[in-house]
Amino acid sequence: QLQLVESGGGLVQPGGSLRLSCAASGFTLDYYTIGWFRQAPGKEREGVSCMSSSGGSTGYADSVKGRFTISRDNTKNTMYLQMNNLKPEDTGVYYCAASKVLVQGTCGMRPDAYWGQGTQVTVSS
Repeated sequence: QLQLVESGGGLVQPGGSLRLSCAASGFTLDYYTIGWFRQAPGKEREGVSCMSSSGGSTGYADSVKGRFTISRDNTKNTMYLQMNNLKPEDTGVYYCAASKVLVQGTCGMRPDAYWGQGTQVTVSS
């Protein structure tokens, strides 16, 4: 079965850090565009970060730029989101996604993208 399994969420104080992991199984992640999304309470799901299949291009929402870093380790078939200097506004359910390439060198994703189950991130004092 093709799956993305997320881990690393939890409760953290403002200014703290978390590292989310998303392990792919049943397919090889290195050929896929990857991304992270989040949904805050009462809000629509939004894109947080993405990386092209080659790793040559990345994108970040303005709200997280300079604080979050997307990465992948193809030897472990796993993608990551390093989150530093967390703010209460970062609270939400975070989802990883992986898609076969839609447009080379971009973060574009196809409708048949795979999605993780979501992991809760709560930033509170």
